[in-house]
Amino acid sequence: MTARPGPHARLTGGLLLWYGVLGGAVAWAVHLIAAWSLDELACAAKSERIAGVPLWQALSVAVFVPGVATLGSLLVATLVLRRTGQARAAGGHDRALDRSRMLAVVGVWANLLFLTIIALGGVAVLVFPPCQG
Repeated sequence: MTARPGPHARLTGGLLLWYGVLGGAVAWAVHLIAAWSLDELACAAKSERIAGVPLWQALSVAVFVPGVATLGSLLVATLVLRRTGQARAAGGHDRALDRSRMLAVVGVWANLLFLTIIALGGVAVLVFPPCQG
């Protein structure tokens, strides 16, 4: 006897799936805005500190936190991909399962891309000097 998941389980599963698909994109946007803003603030103040914190430390946080969020999103997408693969192997072939699997594949590849972009963006803001000219 198989019990159908309740509305709470479906909502949680749906939200986790969307986090697995879009989490890296949102984290990259946060990283981009935060790192650029911190860099511009330091440039405008002609200082290497922001509110008493060294610029490199503030930029490290602006890279690390979105990177961890993207890594979490990648793990969720990978988990959904594995579970949908197991469900298909057990004989489940409905449209919702196929759609979830396709979204998980997109999430895995997109999150790998966004994690790479965040890491390379972090290297750029930490290596290059904040102000030129």
